[in-house]
Amino acid sequence: MADDDVADLDLGRGERRGYPEAVYCEGKSVEACAEIARRVGARADVVTIFTRADADRAAAILTVLPDAFHDPVARLLVWPARQPEASGELVVVACAGTSDLPVAREALLTARHLGRRAELVVDVGIAGLHRTLSRLELFRSAGVVVVVAGMDGALPGLIAGLVACPVVAVPTSVGYGAAFGGIAPLLTMLNACAPGVGVVNIDNGYGAGHLAAQIAAPRG
Repeated sequence: MADDDVADLDLGRGERRGYPEAVYCEGKSVEACAEIARRVGARADVVTIFTRADADRAAAILTVLPDAFHDPVARLLVWPARQPEASGELVVVACAGTSDLPVAREALLTARHLGRRAELVVDVGIAGLHRTLSRLELFRSAGVVVVVAGMDGALPGLIAGLVACPVVAVPTSVGYGAAFGGIAPLLTMLNACAPGVGVVNIDNGYGAGHLAAQIAAPRG
């Protein structure tokens, strides 16, 4: 790869791993995102997920790939836009508060575009425990629950104590000063006393959705 090149895309990832290439747009220039989109567009048989694409980067990608799927809340694009036929177990994404929604939608849409049925439950944080318990039947029907929460980050441990499936916990950078940009909920989740909780990085909805899709994949 030349020194002035922008990327060496892993276009064989789908065949090798069963899941497509993802391009992390944050930190890349608008021009680099457009150039990557041009290279992706030359291979209509290869699915590519663009994550953390703000308005300017998303616009650059859509100029090249105007028919790409785009969710501005999740800052996520997928090309080609079609979702694969759903298989495997249900993925439920639980969002503690509306402020956590961008990360939750990133997890939800990642799971869907990796071939899983996925449902989103919004605003079930522990400040209103009745809201969490009212969705218990749905949580218990899932093969994996992704729990996205900031502030104190206590929701994954609560849900993990109520379901039989694995819980993927996602700390977010939502919260007042002592939340330390997501460090406080991260530590809470890592110290969850309920077994079966796995934790991804702060604000990493893509990583959570990908892991959940693998957990919920068809067996055999």
